[in-house]
Amino acid sequence: MASWLPETLFEIVGQGPAPSKDYYQLLITRTQIIFRWWKISLRSEYRSAKPGETKESHEDFLDNSHLQVQVAVVFGAKILDYVFNLCKGKFDYLERLSDRLLLKIICYLDLEDIASLSQTSSKFEKLCKSDLLWEQIVQSTCDTVTPDMRALAKNMGWRQMFLTNNIQLQRQTRKKEQRQENQAEKLA
Repeated sequence: MASWLPETLFEIVGQGPAPSKDYYQLLITRTQIIFRWWKISLRSEYRSAKPGETKESHEDFLDNSHLQVQVAVVFGAKILDYVFNLCKGKFDYLERLSDRLLLKIICYLDLEDIASLSQTSSKFEKLCKSDLLWEQIVQSTCDTVTPDMRALAKNMGWRQMFLTNNIQLQRQTRKKEQRQENQAEKLA
């Protein structure tokens, strides 16, 4: 199943912890971990320092506590845990699906499940609050979507429109129509 994964599974770059100005890159491919560094220093002994690189297989990385400590110091414990999971073959396939495909899947969930899913990651929070998802939900819930409903959704958002009760929507639609009529009268 991992064969459809891209060659590069994960990549992150960052600066070392203060007072260091050194720059680091961590690249995880299907078969190896690549850790690169560039020394940034005004000290004369480091001016001629060349960039460095360490390559390890996934299995070797799991046994290399020195490299693990370096990754944790530069990128943090959460990134180290994520790299451990990748090295052990624990891929997050759901996170790798396209947003378009995920939206199609999410629109079949119950509202409570959408609310729960939105709390799992920032990616799913963004998707679960997106207008594209809520437009699909409104279209699947309502018999027809009128031009007035579309105009209202454009102003307030599909999610807000869906979660607002019918009486409030009727009031807002009437107010909008009255504003448009008033503007038309002023122009005439």
